[in-house]
Formats: sequence, structure tokens, C-alpha cells
Amino acid sequence: MIDPSINTDLAGEDFLADFAAMSAFGATDRGGVHRLAASPADADVRTWLRSWLQQRDFTVRVDQVGNMFGLVEFTPGAPYVLVGSHLDSQPTAGRFDGAYGVLAAGHAAVRVRNNVTSTGQTPPFNLAVVNWFNEEGARFQPSMMGSAVFTNKLGADAVLQIRDPDGVSVADALSAIGFRGTDAAPHAVSYAEIHIEQGRHLERNGVTIGLVDATWAAHKYSAVVTGEQSHTGSTVMSDRKDALVGASRLVIALRDLADSFPDPALHTSVGQLFAEPNSPVVVASEVRMVLDLRSASAEVLEQADAMLHEQVIEIERRDSVTITLTKSHFWNVQPYQAEGVTLARAVADDLGLSSQTMMTLAGHDSTNMKDVVPTVMLFVPSVDGISHNEGELTLDADVRAGVDMLTEVVARLCAGRLSPAPQPAATADV
Repeated sequence: MIDPSINTDLAGEDFLADFAAMSAFGATDRGGVHRLAASPADADVRTWLRSWLQQRDFTVRVDQVGNMFGLVEFTPGAPYVLVGSHLDSQPTAGRFDGAYGVLAAGHAAVRVRNNVTSTGQTPPFNLAVVNWFNEEGARFQPSMMGSAVFTNKLGADAVLQIRDPDGVSVADALSAIGFRGTDAAPHAVSYAEIHIEQGRHLERNGVTIGLVDATWAAHKYSAVVTGEQSHTGSTVMSDRKDALVGASRLVIALRDLADSFPDPALHTSVGQLFAEPNSPVVVASEVRMVLDLRSASAEVLEQADAMLHEQVIEIERRDSVTITLTKSHFWNVQPYQAEGVTLARAVADDLGLSSQTMMTLAGHDSTNMKDVVPTVMLFVPSVDGISHNEGELTLDADVRAGVDMLTEVVARLCAGRLSPAPQPAATADV
């Protein structure tokens, strides 16, 4: 274990001060933040993070899709343990989601480096703090964009051409804020992330650390409901092809789907909606929306998906509209590496922190990273389970415990506990 006497921030006061400073960027009047990806507020907090890292002698790199990496080299030429999360937020959201994980990664990395310097025990792997671009997907879709490019699930060139609702491309938005980089991303050997739970399980159980062992399955669709533009006053009701009516029935159908299963077997939502031409005296010709279905059971999700498509056919018939569903984000129930869960449980036990295994209902950048490298995903409690809301809160004691937990996990990852240490190249006999 890391000797806590080596680090100056024993009580986590430095972390709390830094977190307060970071939370000022994009701050809202009600205590939250509004930092959409590649917005001016995102630029400001990124600039702050870059300065924070450089002042502590990290080498900062930015890749072509805006992922930021703060590098600490212990062993020249060795791959990196990556640790981090994201700084972008939903509109008028909480200040903890994502941002806590990035700053916790920074403090953990400083503590690990202090320990290496003090003990002289050089680990086999290097260390990198990461701020992933556009995890939230609020401005640009899909979500988890930066980590998807890093893991080769999406191509960088295609991502750079994606546009927000105002027609601004990712490439132009990143260029405008000065974070469309040209640096190569570091080669990862493992990954760790800590996040607020965004649920009530830890708080209800009186547990400090969640050990994520799997993800819920998810089906996300982009939906377009097409009708016919007409006058709201003069058009006979039987002649109307109202896209907004069709969209409204689809919204209700999603909720009815969830209610048809025992709670909490299925979660559904419509998170975004755009109506055209959006005039008070015009019947809507088109509505664009995003549909979201999630479950811990692949069977439940498939059943619900089939029921959704049946509802689509009925709405089309009833309201004389056309509904097009396009898959945007699909993943099944997926486990995290059992070895990572075991390592994290041992750390919690050694630190005297209560812990429990649990699934993540939400997607995180670790959802992508676990598919390419051994990954440890950790949760700390959320008060009342509130998230994507300005009232989002994690108590200081849990915040501090999470940083302690992440520090020791990262130290063990750098020591090669989940990955074999690189072997020196063989030399020929002379």
C-alpha cells in the first residue's frame, strides 16, 4: 500500500479546494454546471485542467478528437495506466458527474508519483490522467465519443464531421476552443475510473465504494416521425398527418413499456425532441427524437424492443405518419474483468472501506475501455440518487474516501497487478 505520510493532502482538503475551483467553470445559479462539449465553458475548464497538470509537471497531450492526457513517465517506453473520466456535462447539470473522476484521477496520480519518488520503487507501467471528449452526448451524438475513438469503435474522421443541432461540426467546435489536437494518444495497458453512482443503492446500504462488475444492456434509437405540414386552424382533423401527435404517442408508448414490466426490470425514456417547423399555427411536419431502453436482462430488453416496434406500426396506422428508427447505440449486458473487481475489493478491505459489487445502469467511458484493456470501475454514493440535476451531491467524506480508494487502485495497476510487466528485449549471445 501507498504510505499516506508521503502525501501532503492527508485529509483531502486540497482536493476539495481544487474541486470547488473547477466547479466554478460553467457554474449555474443553483449550484450545478452547464458545460456542453466544446462550449466556451468546456474550454475554460479544460484550460484550467491543463494548467493544473502542467504546474505539477505532467506532460499534456491532446489528440485529434479533443481527448486530453496528462502523462507521468516512470519507465521510458512502457505503456500507460489510464485513469480519468470527463469534464463535459448535460445542460444545467450537477457538478460531480464526470468531473469528480477527472480531478480524483489527477490527485491520485500525484500521490502515486510522490510515493514512487519517495520510495525509489519504479513501477513497470507509466501513468496518464485522461479527460475524455463528449462523454455526455448532449451536444454531439453519440455519447462516450472520445473513448469510442480511442478504442477504435468510431473513426476519428467520421466523428469530426458530426454536427450539433445548430450545424456546427465537432472539428469546427474543437478548433474554435483550441482543443483540436494533433498529439498521439498514449498506449494503454489498463484503465481505472471513479464516478458518482447516480443511484441510491450505496446510500441505502450504507456502503462507501461500489465495485462495478457489469453494465446494464441498452438500446438507443434516433427516431424520425414524419407527417405533413398544414394549417392548425383550417385543416380538417381527419386530413391531418401530425408528426407531433405521432411523437407524443411514441413518448407515452415508451413509458407504458416500462410500466408493463415489474419495476425496475426496464428503464425507458425520450431524452430529446425537435419539432419542425415549430410554429404555433402549423401542424408539425417532422419530429426528431432519441429513444432509450435499458435493462439488466438481455431477454427483457429484446422483448421490450419487439413490443416497441409493434407500437410503431400501430402509431403509424392510427395517426397517418411514418416513423423511422435508426440504431444509434446498442450494447448487451457486459461484464467487467473479474480480476479488476477482485483487486478493487482487496483495496477497499485494506483501506477499511465498505464495498459491494453492483452493475452500472448508465454508460461510462469505462464501458468502452473494458473491451480493450483490464478495467476497474468504482462508484461513490450519490445523495438521494440525484444526477443530471443541479442538486447532485456526494458528501465530502465519500469524496475523500473515493480519492483514497482510486489512489491505491492506480498504484497497484502501475505495479502490474492486472497486467504482466513488459519484458526487456532478448539479446543475442555473443
